[in-house]
Amino acid sequence: MPYPITLKKKSIPFDEHVILDFPIGRLPSGTSIEVAVHVFQAKEPGPVLLVIAGMHGDEINSIEIVRRGLTSGLFTDLQRGAVIVVPLLNVFGFINFSRDVPDGKDVNRSFPGSAKGSLAARVAHLVTKELLPMADVVIDLHTGGSSRYNYPQIRYSMRSDVARELAGIFGASFMVHKPLIAKSLRKSASDLGKVAIVFEGGESERYDPFSIHEGLAGLRRVLFHTGLSTQEEKLREVVNIQHTSWVRAQAAGLFLWAHASGDKVEKGQLLGNIHDPQGRAEFKVISPRAGHIIGHNNAAVVSIGDALFHLGWS
Repeated sequence: MPYPITLKKKSIPFDEHVILDFPIGRLPSGTSIEVAVHVFQAKEPGPVLLVIAGMHGDEINSIEIVRRGLTSGLFTDLQRGAVIVVPLLNVFGFINFSRDVPDGKDVNRSFPGSAKGSLAARVAHLVTKELLPMADVVIDLHTGGSSRYNYPQIRYSMRSDVARELAGIFGASFMVHKPLIAKSLRKSASDLGKVAIVFEGGESERYDPFSIHEGLAGLRRVLFHTGLSTQEEKLREVVNIQHTSWVRAQAAGLFLWAHASGDKVEKGQLLGNIHDPQGRAEFKVISPRAGHIIGHNNAAVVSIGDALFHLGWS
């Protein structure tokens, strides 16, 4: 990439950390909303890493991973290149304890965005036009949805050998192949010739110390093994998942799981039970195949058809 980095028509000084505020809109009260962007730049040219958290406003673990990275000095004293960090992209969703922006749209289905489009499109436009052109590599940090826990995993597309390699370096417990999704950040990054991977860990609106730890360790591995940092973090063995599917509830009732995310299971194994609240019936949840549970539903009450266990296999 061109060096030094230029954002907001300003050249970022060598060997410095600067914080830039990008106006993104206003609340109905008139309060201005800005997205803070941290830029850490070394003295020597090198790869530029873009780290984004809070694409969905209720995904607290992603935000906490970056916050701890910032306060612990993870991105300082770079040996070469630069790191661009967005601790909280979807400020509107964060304020409203919501995955989406107030108009109900998903920022991660609004790329590449538009400066004159919906609120979600405007947030996406900031990333596409201002940040992606400056980056070589993108790490997009996420958390599971409401009541759905994701075991720490890194998602990549097998269409990109570089993305596959980067996912292995990040070293989450599972590396999961997921095709590029239209209008997502990963797709827009790919269209611009960038390499993007997505970390998933934990459940929305809840701290998960394990997922936070794994996210930070993954960032340290990428920083070290790309030569950006000297803070060593050893590579680790990971399980490569190429196929996934959900085991869904075949009845409604009270859901008690016997296995959880991270477990390896066999075909025909009991995963949990759904109980009729009146005590008249019990329905077994059986694994349809061998694999690993990479996510599960924490809801105590489920309806027929609800996703219960996310199975992955090679």
